[in-house]
Amino acid sequence: MKYISDYALSEYNTLGFRSVAQFFAEPQSPEEIEACIQWAKEKQLSVHVLGGGSNVLLAPQVNGLVLKPALNDISFELKGDDVLVTVGAGTDWHELVRWTVERGWSGIESMALIPGSVGAAPVQNIGAYGTELKDVFYRLTAFDTQQNSWVSFTKEACNFAYRDSRFKQEKGRFIIAEVVLKLSRTATVNVKYDALTGYFSGLGIDKPSLVQVFDGVCAVRRAKLPDPNELANAGSFFKNPVISADHYQQILEHWPTLVGYPEPDGRVKVAAGWLIDKCQWKGYRQGPVGVYEKQALVLVHYGDGTRDQLLALASDIKESIHSAFGIDLEIEPQLFPR
Repeated sequence: MKYISDYALSEYNTLGFRSVAQFFAEPQSPEEIEACIQWAKEKQLSVHVLGGGSNVLLAPQVNGLVLKPALNDISFELKGDDVLVTVGAGTDWHELVRWTVERGWSGIESMALIPGSVGAAPVQNIGAYGTELKDVFYRLTAFDTQQNSWVSFTKEACNFAYRDSRFKQEKGRFIIAEVVLKLSRTATVNVKYDALTGYFSGLGIDKPSLVQVFDGVCAVRRAKLPDPNELANAGSFFKNPVISADHYQQILEHWPTLVGYPEPDGRVKVAAGWLIDKCQWKGYRQGPVGVYEKQALVLVHYGDGTRDQLLALASDIKESIHSAFGIDLEIEPQLFPR
């Protein structure tokens, strides 16, 4: 196993922040993950797991050992009308979505173009356009650094919630090696969100196919989200807040165009981007950071900035939203190290 000291992480985070890891390694198997943990313990180093770097805010200096799992194998098992797909944690999420769509398997097509690795997907319980990872999750295998053993997690054991999971709650304890998803071989698609229904209506498509949904999601996301290779960003920076039905009705009295989606428990999920836009943050720039001109939910980094500068902007936005609507926004990206 190769351990590299003073390793630059700038290319390993889509916000493009300059960051240096004290030590860095890319384990390519479960055995190498164990070897890395043992090596770090012997040297009394903390361990930090970095996925695709699309949902993290890197510190300028990361002490300890940064692991970037490079397990990229994909296998599958047919189960009647379903298929169990086992995926290595280092696999690119979007490429997995493309791979499943090419085979006619449905379940994750609406999560196309979400940046990051498969191993990071359960941590955040990623989701888009009405679908979340938990909807297709079957099982995962992770190394428990506290018990020094491998553990298999069912969906129930993961404590999935909106952009949350046990792995996010117990930060740093588990290192995910592989994820198993349960997809459908019948190619059943469900288009729920206005952005998608509007897109297909414009094309005169009433019942889009699996491939059309995949292509449509990609088109809609590309139209409103900047390419990190051209303008550094971490995608949606704030979670869509969930508020009580009464609170939602109170806001509607003053803002009848408020976008909201009913939750099973009676509460309402509202669009954070709408809130930020109404407070006139879209297109705002504060030195090397700012709010994307086409989508208020996305904060961007123009270069030579730091995470503290971005967090300061985020704090100003949160304060204005609370003042205007009585809603407290939460950021999606995680501080790294945690």
